[in-house]
Amino acid sequence: MRLTIFTDFGLRALMRMAGEPERPLSTAALAREFGISRNHLTKAVAALSAAGFVETRRGGGGGAVLARPAEEIHIGDVVAVLEEGSAIVECFRPDGGACVVTPICRLKGILNAGRTRFIDELNRYTLADCALPPPEHDDQ
Repeated sequence: MRLTIFTDFGLRALMRMAGEPERPLSTAALAREFGISRNHLTKAVAALSAAGFVETRRGGGGGAVLARPAEEIHIGDVVAVLEEGSAIVECFRPDGGACVVTPICRLKGILNAGRTRFIDELNRYTLADCALPPPEHDDQ
């Protein structure tokens, strides 16, 4: 299974927040640190906030922090939320796609079972298992 860039960016942000749980981190600083698009990262952090994984604070000293301890945030739950709009194959799209074999296809059930096992395996781990330490040259 290939994860989207959206999920990758969201996971990176969470892993970094887990490394300094008390420190609010701005999307600008995180984007700079990872060398990624601030715009895309902002959207990922907004989705993480809407799902209750992070809290965001505006203004001076603002940024994003984990909404609960890293030990309580399971990787599979995060991936499931961030990948929610991404279909593995066409028939998984919300509109059902236009696959001509859908009426007789038995592969969808097999793929769905695989996706469920994938998320279950990821849920064996938490953010605490993969927290990123602050960068050595931290100028945030």
